[in-house]
Amino acid sequence: MTSSTTAGKPIQCKAMVARAAKQPLTLETITVDPPGAGEVRVKVIANALCHTDVYTLDGCDPEGLFPCILGHEAGCIVESVGEGVTSVAPGDHVIPCYTPQCCEAQCIFCQSPKTNLCPKIRSTQGKGVMPDGSVRFKDHDGNPIYHFMGCSTMSEYTVLAEISCAKIDKGAPLDKVCLFGCGVSTGLGAVWNTCKVEVNSTVAVFGLGAVGLAVIQGAKMAGASKIIAVDINPGKFPAAIKMGATDVVNASQLDKPVQSHIAGELTPWGVDYSFDCTGNTQVMRAALECAHRGWGTSCVIGVAASGHEICTRPFQLVTGRVWKGTAFGGFKSRRDVPLLVERFMTGKLPIEDYITHEFQGVETTNDAIDALHSGDCLRAVVKY
Repeated sequence: MTSSTTAGKPIQCKAMVARAAKQPLTLETITVDPPGAGEVRVKVIANALCHTDVYTLDGCDPEGLFPCILGHEAGCIVESVGEGVTSVAPGDHVIPCYTPQCCEAQCIFCQSPKTNLCPKIRSTQGKGVMPDGSVRFKDHDGNPIYHFMGCSTMSEYTVLAEISCAKIDKGAPLDKVCLFGCGVSTGLGAVWNTCKVEVNSTVAVFGLGAVGLAVIQGAKMAGASKIIAVDINPGKFPAAIKMGATDVVNASQLDKPVQSHIAGELTPWGVDYSFDCTGNTQVMRAALECAHRGWGTSCVIGVAASGHEICTRPFQLVTGRVWKGTAFGGFKSRRDVPLLVERFMTGKLPIEDYITHEFQGVETTNDAIDALHSGDCLRAVVKY
């Protein structure tokens, strides 16, 4: 199908539909309606599996709605655009971004250098609908299917808000640069934007999935002198070392809390920066408490299950530690994702090693989810 024959018309395509929590996705033929005003319909070329998808599928997301189409880390080609869309056109290559960037002069978030959290479509995105309050997906019986994170890329076609589309170099391989749609960008940005790690800093990274490895990669590129990689699966240590870790710690084999091991044995006073990439609130506490007395900063990246809370003794903060968090690594999506792709294209930001599993066809998405659960998968990319 070409945009000239499909523009303005519904498209029927294959999609993997999440009908209920804790159930396998079902392969269905769905209808994808044309884009409305300010919207873009895209053909999904490749989609990478992220733990956030599994988090929702497992029923841990308080905003999780069913039935829905999951997926948010993809590379796409614009098929058609709705009324008023000016920043992309049919044929353009884009990466959908769950953190939009409206760029409007009156948006204090987009205009501030302090944040990337544009709230323009946050309320509707969280409800699984497009900005006008309706959906663009229907199942075989004509029933609506919810959107997910403003992306829904486990479908051969999807509809996005224009402000969620990062236009990228057409020469970039979409089955690689799709990783910049979430995990890799999040880890790199936590280092470069949120914490601004300096040359010769010491760093500890908890959790060695794709996000944790991206933190390590970013820290090495920033010039960190010591990078401590922490996990309970030693099988992840070789990849961490390859990315730049100088030390590895199996927290399950210690006879003391891991924070006491890092701040006391591996370092005299703790690390300058620590990063939680696990979503485990106890690990978040350990990451904070291994931060350097007087100036250490700990960054929460992992998303905890609904209802969980973080805690520590106030003394940890009184004695100079800073606890902060990040979403999408602080990157302003439409401005910064194209720049990340450019760095990849010039060889300055390699990301191929994150892709450990590849699958062909949207119908193999359940296999990709199984791979993600296996423990030896960083990113599984499904090519459509």
